[in-house]
Amino acid sequence: MIKLSVVIPAHDEVESIGATVEAVSTELRAERIPYEIVVVDDASSDGTGEVVRTIAEQDPAVRCVRSPRSPGFGQAVRCGLEEYTGDAVAIVMADLSDSPKDLVRYYRVLEEGFDCVFGSRFIRGGRVGDYPKVKLILNRLVNFGIRMLFRHGYNDTTNAFKAYRREVIDNVQPLLSNHFNLTVELPLKAIVRGHSYSIVPVSWTNRAYGVSKLKLQEMGSRYLFIVLYVFLEHHLSRGDYRRHE
Repeated sequence: MIKLSVVIPAHDEVESIGATVEAVSTELRAERIPYEIVVVDDASSDGTGEVVRTIAEQDPAVRCVRSPRSPGFGQAVRCGLEEYTGDAVAIVMADLSDSPKDLVRYYRVLEEGFDCVFGSRFIRGGRVGDYPKVKLILNRLVNFGIRMLFRHGYNDTTNAFKAYRREVIDNVQPLLSNHFNLTVELPLKAIVRGHSYSIVPVSWTNRAYGVSKLKLQEMGSRYLFIVLYVFLEHHLSRGDYRRHE
């Protein structure tokens, strides 16, 4: 059986992280899926790590890692990708916006043999709850542009909630993104380097506590850099980085 690692980057998520970890654990145990949960404490100052360590005392499949890297979502995820021990890894947000039931769906798709599973909130069966209107408009514009550029048929590339087999994570190194642009770098590199993927509908609900860590005004140039970087690799590298069977 595939052991699934769940990497959860968390920065000042004391109000949500406990419920997130418990919900993921409960769902995976109920489905008898071998798992571990790696919460990466990204320079939190509100007791996020303490909450996770308390849960870990009762659940040996849960552990908390304090990121030694500089603060940032991408840095925290990269720390988790150095720490996980499973055959596949899923990246899940700490605010319980991603549904644990969708995580089970990801696992079943990986069992079918796909290298990656990409969730979309914007296809038939997907659902979005309480998405801020301005962010939603910008999200659809950015994803439309990426879709047109890469012609990959996927309309939610910026969504962080995805799953990858270990060989994919190994093959997309080195990762460059320090911030939320990692959510784009990972799937685009996996696609242009020849890994198989399945797109499934997922549900998303806006956080009940805390504030989003995504600062749109800071991310535009970073997203553009990564998109153009992978685009140039795809068209100029002559397949030097593609997966070889």
